Amino acid sequence: MTTLQYQCAMSLDGFIAGRDGDMSWLDTGTAPGETNPLVAQVGAVLSGARTYHGDDPNAGTEQEGGYDGQYTGPTIVLTHHVPPSAPPGVTFADDLGKAIELAREAAGDRLVSVLGADVARQCIAAGLLDEVLVHLIPVLLGDGVRLFDNPGGDPVRLEVLESGPLMVRARIVR
Repeated sequence: MTTLQYQCAMSLDGFIAGRDGDMSWLDTGTAPGETNPLVAQVGAVLSGARTYHGDDPNAGTEQEGGYDGQYTGPTIVLTHHVPPSAPPGVTFADDLGKAIELAREAAGDRLVSVLGADVARQCIAAGLLDEVLVHLIPVLLGDGVRLFDNPGGDPVRLEVLESGPLMVRARIVR
């Protein structure tokens, strides 16, 4: 079965985006021409609307777009406002279950990369998120979008599957 994996980069103080969704602080560490190893594992992206329309730190360069411009597969965008048309390779959905179904179908036996804190939170609440992959970036942002923000919610237990320098991959314990 396809794995739904929340993938993000996070500042050391727990933010995945700066104030107002700012991503200019993000340096993925992938040099131009270097292949991001996640690209080969991802069969589809499930993105929130804010993330999809967000601030790309590589805007205007050859590295613009997902995974430093290397991802060209299907993208499903969860949004409250489905536009009448979509760019090639992009599908908009206004229902979480339908968006996940479309992403799983598109991904085949590869990962569905979940992008966006709110979409990941919704997937966790629905019991549908399988893993979390966090790359730590050595910066302190002080404010912004938290990795997981669920005031008053229950703790989510994680089992570490893999860790390395500035990276943790964990499974959601059900």
